Amino acid sequence: MKIQNIIKAKEESINLATSPQKKRNNALKLIAQTLRKSKSLILKANKKDIDNAKRSNLSDSLLKRLELNPTKIDEMIQGIHGLINLDDPIGKTLSVMDLDKGLRLLKISSPIGVIGAIFESRPDALVQISCLCIKSGNAVLLKGGSEALNSNKTLFGLIQKAVKKAGLSTNLLYLLETREDVKKILELDKYIDLLVPRGSNEFVKYIMDNTKIPVLGHADGICHVYVDKNANTRKAVRISYDSKCQYAAVCNSMETLLVHKSIAKKFLPIIIKKYLKNNVELRVDDRVRRIVKNKQLKKATEEDWKTEYNDLILSIKIVDNLDQAIKHINKYGSGHTDSIVTENKESAKQFMDLVDSASVMWNASTRFSDGFRYGLGAEVGISTNKVHARGPVGLGGLTIYKFRLIGHGHVVEDYSGESAKRFLHRRIK
Repeated sequence: MKIQNIIKAKEESINLATSPQKKRNNALKLIAQTLRKSKSLILKANKKDIDNAKRSNLSDSLLKRLELNPTKIDEMIQGIHGLINLDDPIGKTLSVMDLDKGLRLLKISSPIGVIGAIFESRPDALVQISCLCIKSGNAVLLKGGSEALNSNKTLFGLIQKAVKKAGLSTNLLYLLETREDVKKILELDKYIDLLVPRGSNEFVKYIMDNTKIPVLGHADGICHVYVDKNANTRKAVRISYDSKCQYAAVCNSMETLLVHKSIAKKFLPIIIKKYLKNNVELRVDDRVRRIVKNKQLKKATEEDWKTEYNDLILSIKIVDNLDQAIKHINKYGSGHTDSIVTENKESAKQFMDLVDSASVMWNASTRFSDGFRYGLGAEVGISTNKVHARGPVGLGGLTIYKFRLIGHGHVVEDYSGESAKRFLHRRIK
């Protein structure tokens, strides 16, 4: 890695911030077209990564994230077109206030600058992040896992080709390839404005602990579904199954299922049978074991309630009431995504008010917690932070704002002292 390339990215980010939306959208259109024409090339590169990963005994969950197929590529392209259709996030007037006659303060959205995106296994993340950064006017440094090197290099090359064709600088995107590169960029707080790590909790914690650069992300994705006593059983089964099994190797899949004691005898035999049929390993508390007597059920430990499996493993616990469910989630959860299944509106409101997570849901799968599904134009990651951006981080999370004050020779002296003028502070917008 050459620091000069990072400096160039910083310089070019300023130019991109003032570029017309039409030019940025055209770059995205060309990226989508290039990916569509290059499917066989992408899949060929990805197969090399898959073959290498199998030889190195990469875990099944990481293999699933690593693998690309025609459907995933089509979803990438669909996501780009969705991004094109979104409003320009740059230059929006967020508020207007007259401090006094002829002295107007505007709050305008603007890009963050240079984003450092560090991710593991998922080559489709490279496409999502690159396109989000182009649309939002940010330069981006991309570091994927070594297991996806062939896929990432191929995708990056195609994106660079499209960006150049669109008349944008190729210095806006830079691909990092080694672990040493990651260590180096963690020290470049002068040039990099925000880091967005995606991967295992150990990986994200390492990034957070070893840099002065602001980090936007989450270390854990410990998500819950709580089946209330007033739940519709059919809905509960569908939501509980989808939250775990639709795709288990991601951060918004459920890791713990909480069930109210009043519905446990009716609901648990049905859902447990469905889980076991689909090879889900179940770790349950003693109350569950008394209801469903099956030798395949393992005894849950304290560690299970605070574990992100990212696999077909699930812990199940019976609770006495809604309050106990909320306390369990706030104690063991990671502030990511949690859902309640109930027909009781008041219980749903209490759950959504009191569960301290970035996304709270009522009668819906935790798997909906996603930038594309939220209409944010895909995502660079999901944040459990409580500053700047929270939840799936899409275009809005990649912008900040600046204040613009427009006066006519105004000076603070006129508003100071015994005869000071008074501010109007009249909000216009």
